Amino acid sequence: MQQTFTARSRWRTVDLAYTALFTVLIMVCAWITVPLTVPFTLQTFGVFAALGTLGGRRGTYAVAAYLLLGLAGLPVFSGFQGGPGVLLGTTGGYILGFLASAALYWAVTARLGHRPVVMAAAMVLGLVVCYAFGTAWFLTAYARTAGPIGLWAALGLCVFPFVVPDLLKIALAMLLSHRLARHLK
Repeated sequence: MQQTFTARSRWRTVDLAYTALFTVLIMVCAWITVPLTVPFTLQTFGVFAALGTLGGRRGTYAVAAYLLLGLAGLPVFSGFQGGPGVLLGTTGGYILGFLASAALYWAVTARLGHRPVVMAAAMVLGLVVCYAFGTAWFLTAYARTAGPIGLWAALGLCVFPFVVPDLLKIALAMLLSHRLARHLK
């Protein structure tokens, strides 16, 4: 029996190429460290640039491909690290949280459209979900290795120093995606 696909569900070669390109962009952004008082990477920028430029579906697949490559052991995470140990470590929840952010972005923009205000709100909500998932993971993983830590202490270590840089990365991703989206179909 031959299966038929609608144009909406069929992946074209260009979809695969864009997804692969943005998977590589996320990897490269993870390797770039900005040395401030609290150093940070551009990984969040890569994730939200993929979502904003490619849309929810292709962007989510790019994030999932990035995570699968890292899980397989390729050094795609910050510090040229990879493997299950990184994802199971104390900060692995923030990396896994990118997938939850992407899925939320996909759901929100599919429901409410791709207007800039909706995209920006979906990205900020996705960042909140990533922080929540990552912090819950951090509390659990840290308690296993070093003993219990309070929520405020965990937020002070893992979230508060990154809020402003992450919001700036979202703004930059929005600007880039706005300029690129009209050229990519």
